[in-house]
Amino acid sequence: MSNSQIKVAMVTGHHEYDVINFQRMLRSFPDIDFYPQHLEDFILDDDDARSQYDVIAFYNYQQCTPSATGDQFSKDIRVEWERVDIKGPLEALGETCQGILMLHHALTAFPKWQYWLDICGMGDTTKAFQPGAVSRKDQNLHIEVADPHHPITRGMESWEMIDETYNFSDAREESEVLLRVDHPQSMSTIAWTRKHKDVRVFCLQSGHDNQTFSNPNFRKILGRGVHWLAGRI
Repeated sequence: MSNSQIKVAMVTGHHEYDVINFQRMLRSFPDIDFYPQHLEDFILDDDDARSQYDVIAFYNYQQCTPSATGDQFSKDIRVEWERVDIKGPLEALGETCQGILMLHHALTAFPKWQYWLDICGMGDTTKAFQPGAVSRKDQNLHIEVADPHHPITRGMESWEMIDETYNFSDAREESEVLLRVDHPQSMSTIAWTRKHKDVRVFCLQSGHDNQTFSNPNFRKILGRGVHWLAGRI
């Protein structure tokens, strides 16, 4: 097993976040090398550059479904998109051995793109599961370990954490649920794994701000998730 740092593309865009504390959290993993980049930079990079990552992580929130050319998503990026295959790099996910991490609001990006929903194992993310409760910030959550045998959660016990909740329908049945929460303003499943093509996918609903970033159990789950996606555990 390789002892080199795990290289992770951390893809962001179209959602504000606590940049300093997010970066501070990413730098706290000595054996993981995160490369934050906007989605447009990820798309514009070439195949050889993208192939250098062990894991592709998404922390983005674009809402317009990308198409080959000419949609609002392409216009927002302000380049000559007729020369660029917008969907290609995203539709190529799963064609290499690179694991895929869907973090927090990335789960609700591209809400009308079935391809993205299928990677995440999500149902309808265009509206809340309960009316008027799309998300709630600063909620006290009791996190329960649903699968104590999975490498990501093995040996972990339940913990308390403050985070933003999403109240969408739960992860689909073909997903393996790792963490659950019982909260009236939250979906029950908040961490799960699945497959996209033959590639590992880890979905983590948590991750709103520094109240979560600084939580040692959140960091442990995130770090172990990256290791699992990279085939290190």
